Amino acid sequence: MRSALVVGLMLLLAACGRSPTNYVGIPGDNDPHDGVRRAWGLPIQGLDVARYQGRIDFGSARAGGVHFVYIKSTEGKDYIDPNFYDNWRGAQASGMARGAYHFMTWCSLASEQAAWFVRMVPNDPDALPPVLDLEWNNHSSCKNKHNRDDILEKVRVMLDAMERHTGKVPIIYTDMNFYRDILAGEHFDSSFWLRSTAAEPHMKYGDRPWLIWQWTQTGTMSGINTEVDRNAFYGSETEWVQFLLTGCDPRMLDRLGPQGRCGSLK
Repeated sequence: MRSALVVGLMLLLAACGRSPTNYVGIPGDNDPHDGVRRAWGLPIQGLDVARYQGRIDFGSARAGGVHFVYIKSTEGKDYIDPNFYDNWRGAQASGMARGAYHFMTWCSLASEQAAWFVRMVPNDPDALPPVLDLEWNNHSSCKNKHNRDDILEKVRVMLDAMERHTGKVPIIYTDMNFYRDILAGEHFDSSFWLRSTAAEPHMKYGDRPWLIWQWTQTGTMSGINTEVDRNAFYGSETEWVQFLLTGCDPRMLDRLGPQGRCGSLK
């Protein structure tokens, strides 16, 4: 059964439309930066979206070469993106792999934010692992940064709750400022999704392995009328299928698999 599923997923990938290697010139970016050129050729491309993108035609985006989308779901202890459920259903109907992300804030308890995420985000077995978005809330009325130990405690509480709710090890999204201030040097079982729009991630984050690379915030894509964040998966189509089937970074399967925290390819 697993073998048949793998074959089916590979065929699905082949039918997903163009990959960036088919583009001529600069692929889908209104303000391209030569420092992220390598991202254009990675075979598995994705988006992250929120209410700012308005109504999205996910079928057109998928036909344009998008393999996955992360959708903003919740923020803090009481906000839900008004387009979340429409985007969640639309992405699923298109056949695009999709997951939800929670934007962490620092003026409410992690337990409150976890309860909100669990209440509002469906535990769909076909969803990608959830994402915890970790940034300083510079544009928020909440200016409390706390201290590093307190922040790390909040992060670990939230990661644990998200994994218990979905049964999948969450992914950490972050930018260079928050990474430098809080996350650098810390061990997590979570894979990382790194923002780096002017250089390859290793030039900004050192030797931190990454699963997903956010390579532009000025992207363009069929089916979306605004600029959109574009992202790339680190590996090959085979590694992407492994990720879809197990919910874990393929490079972590040997460590997390025996703990019962990843699906099985067998």
